[in-house]
Amino acid sequence: MNDAAPRLAALAETLMGAPLPVRIRAWDGSEAGPTSGPTLVLNHRRALRRILWKPGELGLARAWVSGDLTVEGDLFDLLDRVGGLLWERDPEPVRAAKGAGPAALLRDPDARAAVRSLVGMARPWPAPAPPPEEAVRRAGPRHTKGTDRRAISHHYDVGNEFYEHVLGPSMVYSCAYWTPGGSLEDAQRDKLDLVCRKLALRPGDRLLEVGCGWGSMALHAAREYGVRVTGITLSREQAAYARKRVAEEGLADLVDIRVQDYRDVQDGPYDAISSIGMAEHVGAERYRTYAHTLYGLLRPGGRLLNHQIARRPEPDEEAYRIDEFIDAYVFPDGELSPIGTTVGELERAGFEVRDVEALREHYALTLRAWVARLEEHWEEAVRLTSPGRARVWLLYMAASALGFEHNRLGVNQVLAVRTGNRSASGMPLRARDWAAQG
Repeated sequence: MNDAAPRLAALAETLMGAPLPVRIRAWDGSEAGPTSGPTLVLNHRRALRRILWKPGELGLARAWVSGDLTVEGDLFDLLDRVGGLLWERDPEPVRAAKGAGPAALLRDPDARAAVRSLVGMARPWPAPAPPPEEAVRRAGPRHTKGTDRRAISHHYDVGNEFYEHVLGPSMVYSCAYWTPGGSLEDAQRDKLDLVCRKLALRPGDRLLEVGCGWGSMALHAAREYGVRVTGITLSREQAAYARKRVAEEGLADLVDIRVQDYRDVQDGPYDAISSIGMAEHVGAERYRTYAHTLYGLLRPGGRLLNHQIARRPEPDEEAYRIDEFIDAYVFPDGELSPIGTTVGELERAGFEVRDVEALREHYALTLRAWVARLEEHWEEAVRLTSPGRARVWLLYMAASALGFEHNRLGVNQVLAVRTGNRSASGMPLRARDWAAQG
């Protein structure tokens, strides 16, 4: 009897307490749910086993990465519809439900019956092994130099050619700076130039690029502003790629790329520091060390441009939990902080924060452009990595784009200066004079 999808739809509505927002197709060919819009396809009952063994986001992620769960139609539309069940509810009951946990949910007799039915459909034994793309968790403290090195390698050392297909010729893996009608390349060039102008770079200045990626910021600063750049990364693949680009452009006398932890840099002082999309890897318990270290590497009057993703603050910050899918498949040990926390830590380190610019909408546009490139180059991306790895990046970027669009995530450029109590900041009297220079 081919009735898996109708049964799943009924179970989902019981557990969610709301009508099913998308169509479901099950492994037996049955379908249920709205006839318009995207379809969630359960290719194997193993998808249910994964969800039962790891209820919540991680089980769903494993089903997606393994291919047991796929989507027909617009992935953005599906994520928006499913996410809307949480985003559009009254926040207090949602928080109460999150705090109550599965035990409280299962006190409801209808929910208990739904779960029993789900177990019967899944035939959950044996437990499916996690997809090979999942990061291996090790016991011990986070954000040591060794764990940070492994986390960066998990994310970035998946092949430079793969990233070329996703990011395009700019090879910039951070939020672009868009003008209407501009291309991704234009927007990334404009972002790099905006950072250089905010830092007031001049020929002969020393710039430290923390988390230099594939070298794009270092190359732009050296080529366009004549500065001497030290770029550091924990990814050996990124460093090799960046060094090759530096040599090809004939800028080896201005740009030095190192495989180095920011905590090991000892050749300051620098005139300026740029940290673009790197601080998300630092970790909450290490952020004060990060801020103090960068402060100590700047000369008096030197500027820091910290470009960092932020999350919305929680009503109870102790309740914040790292996103399971991101932690397991994308950025192991990555943590997001509210912008207020970031500014506070920079000030505690001694910085004078002079400007904060929010670029939330710009990141949504950037991520949608990357998704379009990944879909365009899907076969090459799969060949260069694995089907699971390509699915990780597709889900991560699509879900993140919606996170920025729905104001659950933000991204900010914080410009700070190393000034003492009586030191001049060196900043122009008119705020944001750099904007007129673009």
